[in-house]
Amino acid sequence: MNIAQADLLLEMTKRTSEKRATQNETILRQHSSDESYHSPVLPDVVVYPSSAEEISSIMSFANENKIPVVPFGAGSSLEGHCIPVKGGISINFQEMNQILEIRPDDFLVKVQPGVTRTQLNLALKKHGLFFPVDPGADATIGGMAATNASGTTSVKYGIMRDQVRNLQVVLADGQVIQTGGLAAKSSAGYHLTGMFVGSEGTLGVFTEITLKVYGIPEAVLAARCTFPSVQSAVEAASGVLGSGTGIARIELVDERSIVQVNNNSDTSYTEAPTLFLEFHGNPASVTYEASLTKELLESFGGVEWVEERDSKARAKLWEARHHLAYAFKHGYPGKSMMFTDVCLPLSELSGAIVHARETMDAIGVPGAVLGHVGDGNFHAILMYDPIRPEEREKADKVNSSIVEYALNKGGTCTGEHGIGIGKAKYLAKEHADTLSIMSGIKKQLDPNDILNPGKIIV
Repeated sequence: MNIAQADLLLEMTKRTSEKRATQNETILRQHSSDESYHSPVLPDVVVYPSSAEEISSIMSFANENKIPVVPFGAGSSLEGHCIPVKGGISINFQEMNQILEIRPDDFLVKVQPGVTRTQLNLALKKHGLFFPVDPGADATIGGMAATNASGTTSVKYGIMRDQVRNLQVVLADGQVIQTGGLAAKSSAGYHLTGMFVGSEGTLGVFTEITLKVYGIPEAVLAARCTFPSVQSAVEAASGVLGSGTGIARIELVDERSIVQVNNNSDTSYTEAPTLFLEFHGNPASVTYEASLTKELLESFGGVEWVEERDSKARAKLWEARHHLAYAFKHGYPGKSMMFTDVCLPLSELSGAIVHARETMDAIGVPGAVLGHVGDGNFHAILMYDPIRPEEREKADKVNSSIVEYALNKGGTCTGEHGIGIGKAKYLAKEHADTLSIMSGIKKQLDPNDILNPGKIIV
């Protein structure tokens, strides 16, 4: 940085109308990390802009002085996206959390980036609408767009990139652009919206996001079913997808996961690989589809089919999946968690999951395997002691083996968490032919490398 910290703070207060800038040590620490296992780094200043105009002014100043700028949402990312590895300015969006427009007839909503998923769905509910992307955490919409988040409902509704119709983006030099429009489709020019979604703050700063939303289903039915092996569970999931049922969620939790859930919750689930499923539609359709799915799963060895329609009962059923990471944190006090993800073709998924479990056991890393088997995406929870370097090395070795297996089978090093810091070393292997094109785009839009430097393209 080529100006003093005090001068930076003074300049940032000038560029926010209510002097919303700080170098308070506690706030700097809060913006030095996310929920990942990566080491924290303090920013030099944290700013709280309230408009695109303020962000444009901040970006112009930062670009002129070659100061790094890192967007910060809820801090729930899992690959170090919002860690300011080169210091600089951390932009917090808590003052930009307004739902700007709901267009029920168009099934669209326009929001500022600081709006959270829960906040959005509460506002949409009165219109009979909902936003389906569910990454687990109550992340901000800006952060979800930046990482191309997905989650448990992607098998039916798609991922974040499928929902974003338009973005207002402030570029590195302060220019404000619109990437799309309101129409459901367009063949006009390059798909810039799709390029910015998933760019992890390296190409621009989002200030408005227009999203596709959906009608709340009349009926929802949740179910779970256990299997004798992971292979049979994954094969059953593939069978469900091929049957044409309107499945909305289909999640796998392995045997070790169920053990941890039972140890940390008031449950006594059979400790075996388990599929959790959910159906959306009208009462007749979900009843029929659940019945058809039950028969299909039984043909693959599925037993103990349990279904729930009441909202509280459904929430209780899904706790085993949604609260699994916290169950491991509580069950291993003092240990850190490496929560990684890969995505593979469905035909390769069962082999990858078995490989992950065998590798964890062989190297001696406790944890679990779980995932969105409906779209080939799975996670590994790896527990290690942060003050024992040999344990971190073992976790890294497992993570690397899981990623290499996925890449060798035509998969990707990350299905939804993003590249951030931890996956950057795998990007060249996955995109050997196009990495130079990505680098060229980055240099064109951010020639001074001030936008979230050290992420994705390093």
